[in-house]
Amino acid sequence: MKNLILIGMPACGKSTVGVVLAKTLGMKFLDTDLLIQEREGALLQDLIDQKGDDYFKKVEEYILRSVDTENTVISTGGSAVYYPEAIKHFKKKGKIVYIKVPYDTIEQRLDNITTRGITMAPGQTLRDLYEMRVPLYEINADVTVDTDGLTVEQTIERIIELTADNL
Repeated sequence: MKNLILIGMPACGKSTVGVVLAKTLGMKFLDTDLLIQEREGALLQDLIDQKGDDYFKKVEEYILRSVDTENTVISTGGSAVYYPEAIKHFKKKGKIVYIKVPYDTIEQRLDNITTRGITMAPGQTLRDLYEMRVPLYEINADVTVDTDGLTVEQTIERIIELTADNL
């Protein structure tokens, strides 16, 4: 069984949906943000604050490109789509699923944007980040799941419907 790789904005539900999706399908679960924290011995935000965005991005790309697993639901960081080689690597390993969530929902959920470990340019707003990333998610996804108004369970059902040929 191939992997299901979840991409999308921070707070779109990649980790929450991913864990339950993996349980539902009898797959393993992997969160690349946790791999970064484990490798670096620091929280994502501390890593960004102490070593900068450029360092964080190098580590993130390295981690993404080194993922080598099967039968796994993989939750990536929101910035995974910045790395074409990592996306190419994931496309060989499974289906990329974009968890699409409206901006207003992301804004409501992200009350901890300064501590969450989100890589943003100086002066960049959450709206700027959303508008920059959405086209990258859309172009890189094999499947897009619009979760507007869906529960976690409904989102999982939709992912399973759209990726049945992968499973």
